[in-house]
Amino acid sequence: MDYHNAVLLKETVDGLAVKPDGVYVDVTFGGGGHSREILSQLGPNGKLYAFDQDKDALVNAIDDDRFVLINENFRFIKRFLRFYGVEEVDGVLADFGVSSHQFDVAERGFSTRFEADLDMRMNQDSSLSAFEVVNNYDEEQLRAVLFQYGELRQAPAMARVIVAARKQSEIKTSEQLKMVLKPFLNHQKENKVLAQIYQAIRIEVNQEIEVLKELLLQTPEILKKDGRLSFISYHSLEDRLVKRFIRNGLFEGEPERDVFGNFEVPLKKVGKLIVPSKEEIKINNRARSAKLRIAKKI
Repeated sequence: MDYHNAVLLKETVDGLAVKPDGVYVDVTFGGGGHSREILSQLGPNGKLYAFDQDKDALVNAIDDDRFVLINENFRFIKRFLRFYGVEEVDGVLADFGVSSHQFDVAERGFSTRFEADLDMRMNQDSSLSAFEVVNNYDEEQLRAVLFQYGELRQAPAMARVIVAARKQSEIKTSEQLKMVLKPFLNHQKENKVLAQIYQAIRIEVNQEIEVLKELLLQTPEILKKDGRLSFISYHSLEDRLVKRFIRNGLFEGEPERDVFGNFEVPLKKVGKLIVPSKEEIKINNRARSAKLRIAKKI
């Protein structure tokens, strides 16, 4: 299976400052590009645990005694590391978003390019699919999904149109959904608006924002002192959460300050925001919106 190139491969792994005998976690294994790079820098006593909830990724498992692939959602990172007897690790790497493989397999329903059943599940055993969201969510829920996760100003009108259309017949495929929402697909901006609609539904189906928050909250608990996290985000909703958590240890509001105006946070940012070079974007278009943030545990 073709999983394409790992995004910001060198920069992301460099951000971990890999120790030869360290213990690391790649929570978004996919095609295994980042994992292979980490393993290349580990010595015989190093260890790498990887997570991927998508069964398709299992075919990329690496035959290496230092490597363990866990077919689970990374929201359970602490639980499964404990299962393997691991209390603390030296670094956590994440490359969020949809893999190129998931986009390119038409029947998974992630891509606006293909006619497919409404699916979008990263975990194919999950009961919640895009079909359920589009056909069973009430108008208020649909509006919230499209507005919060797609940042679509026309979310209220879109939700109304979907609810009206599904009363006539179920919306089963991507093409049917496009036809229902055609009034909102201005020819010049059609691809952009469709991408926002798909993003919104996909985030809801996979609970991506909740899962990211759960991961971030666990990182200070599982990182050793000076342990690193190296996280790539692809849209502003994810990047804002990562940035705020690194800065404040919170997702909203401000941390409590002492009488001197100081506050304690578990993490400290390392370096500046990193984005792909023009050369990388030319080779791998998926990298165009990637943002890498690195932090270490204080």
